[in-house]
Amino acid sequence: MDHDLAPAGPGWLVALETSGLGESLRQSIWLYPLVEITHILGFALLVGSILAFDLRLIGVRAPLLPADALARLLLPVAVTGFALAVPTGLLLFTTEATALAGNPAFLAKLALIGLALLNILAFHRLAGRRMAEWSLADQPPPGARFAGAASLALWVGALACGRLIAYL
Repeated sequence: MDHDLAPAGPGWLVALETSGLGESLRQSIWLYPLVEITHILGFALLVGSILAFDLRLIGVRAPLLPADALARLLLPVAVTGFALAVPTGLLLFTTEATALAGNPAFLAKLALIGLALLNILAFHRLAGRRMAEWSLADQPPPGARFAGAASLALWVGALACGRLIAYL
């Protein structure tokens, strides 16, 4: 984005992008890369731990670890990743708010993340609620397998869209 020209778009996006925070992130030789590296670390922890659990849900190498034990192991990792990815993502957004708001890959990424979060809620309210009953099974119940497959597709899609932002 050419920042010699004033950004155009909805006022709140322009205000965010031209704020001291947005300017500082764009102009600092170290701050933007540090935030970006932290964002990548956050989503690596988040999506990596989720994908490991999703693979267990769809039955890949199922007998190695009970699903409930794997969930207890990976949930704190996922939460830590989320706690890093969200605020750093918001910081990165401030640097190009007007351009990102119209970027189809960015919008798709947000939609996929929203759907992935809804999938997590649905899993925990349905099949995940009875995880202790099927935790040792080679094949979790169909609802759990569906949630795992959907999660796998949604999070990989979100990652792909995140990478495509730079190209669209």
